[in-house]
Amino acid sequence: MTIELSIVAPVFNEEDGIETFHRRLLRVLEQANVSFEILYIDDGSVDKSLNVLLKIVEHDYRTRVIKLSRNFGHQLAITAGLDYSVGNAVIVIDADLQDPPEAIMEMLEIHRQGFDVVYGVRVSRTSESRFKRATAKFFYRLLSRLSDQNIPVDAGDFRLLDRKVVEALKKCPENNRYMRGLVSWVGFRQAPLEYHRERRKIGSSHYPFSKMVLLALDGITSFSDKPLKVVLASGMTLSISSFVYMFYAVLLRILDPANQALGFTAIISLITLMAGIQLVSLGLIGLYVSRIFKESKGRPLYIVERDSRRNE
Repeated sequence: MTIELSIVAPVFNEEDGIETFHRRLLRVLEQANVSFEILYIDDGSVDKSLNVLLKIVEHDYRTRVIKLSRNFGHQLAITAGLDYSVGNAVIVIDADLQDPPEAIMEMLEIHRQGFDVVYGVRVSRTSESRFKRATAKFFYRLLSRLSDQNIPVDAGDFRLLDRKVVEALKKCPENNRYMRGLVSWVGFRQAPLEYHRERRKIGSSHYPFSKMVLLALDGITSFSDKPLKVVLASGMTLSISSFVYMFYAVLLRILDPANQALGFTAIISLITLMAGIQLVSLGLIGLYVSRIFKESKGRPLYIVERDSRRNE
């Protein structure tokens, strides 16, 4: 039987909310009147999430659980779900119920209008702290300016992908994945869907500020070399400025040997500034080199420990 819709839901330590999410998701999918499958990707949970998922599978043949051998991260869990999905369309949604399953109906309607990608745009994030909202807003706009791709602002991973888009994404094997950027990069007809992000009712966020920073770095370094160009321009500007300053200092010393304008403080400040810029530049270049190093290893993006459909 042809599967019209696959739901990919990454799970990491969500034992308290999975059953609620599943019931709410089923109500929506049954109203949609489409053949479907639900793929839960257990991204190395250390609580009882897997046990809860396996119980769901026992009572619902349309559900499948893919357990990864460890925590590979949210973006790679999504990748695993896309690889194992078979539906004509795939919807990626987190299992924490912050992205409302009811929006799936609207996504399907937009997809029927001929769009290959329908991405959710958060028009409100009242469930998150003011600091997180501010940093997220800053990152999305910074990435939009730096990237060579048109990556939608305020769009998360909640989206619908047509099968041809999924197949195109499978051809992108990079390790440091920023799925929102990759979906923009592959192209096709894309449309936004505005929705209100709900407050997390059960459990706590598994995306602390440190993970958000790493995701931001992946997004910037994956889709832009402008930071390197900024470093180059800064280096050239400082080199020219240093040469002019040196010429001025020598000339001032020749014309007025007694002048004390060029004191110890000025020299130390200049050395400190140069050292700081050099370290930042080396660190930035190191990020790009690190990405090359990881790609050169050729390791698999993830490892599956168990597939409920194969009873492994």
